[in-house]
Amino acid sequence: MHKPRKRFGQHFLEDRGVVQKMLAAIHPQPGERFVEIGPGLGALTFPLLQRLDHLDVIEIDRDIVEDLRARYPANRLSIHEGDALEFDFATVGHDLRVVGNLPYNISTALLFHLTDCAGIVHDAHFMLQREVVERMSAQPATPAYGRLSVMLQYRWSIDSLFDVAPSAFRPAPKVWSSVVRMIPHSVLPHVANDEGLFADVVMRAFGQRRKTLRNTLKEKLGASDLEQLGIDPVARGETLAVADFVRITNFIAGKRT
Repeated sequence: MHKPRKRFGQHFLEDRGVVQKMLAAIHPQPGERFVEIGPGLGALTFPLLQRLDHLDVIEIDRDIVEDLRARYPANRLSIHEGDALEFDFATVGHDLRVVGNLPYNISTALLFHLTDCAGIVHDAHFMLQREVVERMSAQPATPAYGRLSVMLQYRWSIDSLFDVAPSAFRPAPKVWSSVVRMIPHSVLPHVANDEGLFADVVMRAFGQRRKTLRNTLKEKLGASDLEQLGIDPVARGETLAVADFVRITNFIAGKRT
């Protein structure tokens, strides 16, 4: 039996009922191009292969890679050995359906990495720490709302599907998990003219959560600029919607020209 490795944040899903519930939510169909991040011991991998013609997986653990290669021929299972944070999803193709039980220790970084590839993704279904899913889908002026909420909601439609108890895993984590569905917007609801600037504005606004926008954004614009945009200069970043951050970004970008 494979021993979970702490450095990889491994918690192996073993509850078949949860697997079936995930499969029902994902609804895989033959001919679709799937990529699984971190197949682990195959709780989701093997049921997917029963429904798909071919599956791509990304796995960093060499022992797991060897086991997967012994179980399935390359024409059914393509194994990309390495770190998912460095993986180029475009090498697999387009219209990708991405799934996985993401390691908690790198889940946020993985979400940002996948967001950079959103244009080639059809949808994504992930098992994540429940607290992370709450942050992903949080609305303004709620405790969980922050930089992750804004950056992901700019690019994705996000739905929390169901919660999963620690007992579903080996070893059991100390926290509950949730399954989330992410679908990239076919047309962005709010378009930032400079997405790099947008990311910088959001980062500044949440960098010191208790400070007002007048202070966190003072290097980018003044209080009168915020008032011109209809935004209270003494408001905090956590009160602004995605659309507000886009308006601020486009205002700053417009002043540059």
